[in-house]
Amino acid sequence: MFDNLLSIRFEYPYLLLLIFLFIFCAFFFKAKTPTYIIPHLDIFVKNQISTNFFQALLKYVTITGMIIALASPYTELKTQLTKNDGIDIVLSLDTSGSMKELGFNPSNPMESRFTVVKDIVKEFIPKRINDNISIVVFGTSVMMATPLSFDKDAQLEIIDYLDVGVVGDKTALIDSLASATNILKSSKAKSKVIILLSDGADNSSTIPLEVALKLLNKYKIKVYTISIANSNKIILNQIATQTNGKSFNANSKEKLNKIYEEINKLEKSKIENNKIILKNYLFFYPLFLAIISLIMLIYMKNRE
Repeated sequence: MFDNLLSIRFEYPYLLLLIFLFIFCAFFFKAKTPTYIIPHLDIFVKNQISTNFFQALLKYVTITGMIIALASPYTELKTQLTKNDGIDIVLSLDTSGSMKELGFNPSNPMESRFTVVKDIVKEFIPKRINDNISIVVFGTSVMMATPLSFDKDAQLEIIDYLDVGVVGDKTALIDSLASATNILKSSKAKSKVIILLSDGADNSSTIPLEVALKLLNKYKIKVYTISIANSNKIILNQIATQTNGKSFNANSKEKLNKIYEEINKLEKSKIENNKIILKNYLFFYPLFLAIISLIMLIYMKNRE
């Protein structure tokens, strides 16, 4: 309950200053009343003091409650993020047989390339709080592992189940671009990005590179390419250059981690400027208390 009280905010907090103004006026600007001297009425003095105190209390509760209601207290239920100014990202990951190679992580040489990639991607995804993300894996063929979604927890869980060879041991790099484009083409996000990671030459695609590039430019999709151990750098550089992206090369886990950090900085979402905060307004409670106090005060005044 105490935590709930601490979570209360006011839309117009400056109006609360009226409470102090009211207290100041009540003490220093009291109304002048005539004095009547009536002997032998001591029996009523005690009752009169009690009555006056209760009336004063009701007056304070009435004024204070109305001022608090005017200040519009509320609690935040949750914040919804609008999607149009966000970034839709497809992570296209190579799961071909060569991703089994060891030694990519010097601190743990027995880790495969793909194990390292999974660990770094799992660190990258939670950083994109405001963005839709999809995961595509490619080997001999291409598979969409997750659709575009804000559900980062589900994506992290699915990554754990991905492994080398899940869609074959060859490399359909260009086909993966076409599949990622198909995911993003109907997106209404202002920025659409593919992060393509591969460690080998394309030896399985059926779609020509020129066709894939035309589709990427048609739908204004930017591609960041990451080459593992200097593999296939020429094509990856071409893809990045012609889509206004950037090409990277990683020869270790540390370098790959820095690349994803740089991409994270390059692609900053503007969605934080478009938040919808759902509020639970509480002005009714102090207003109801003020009205009840006012009714009681009027009733007591009328009885006098």
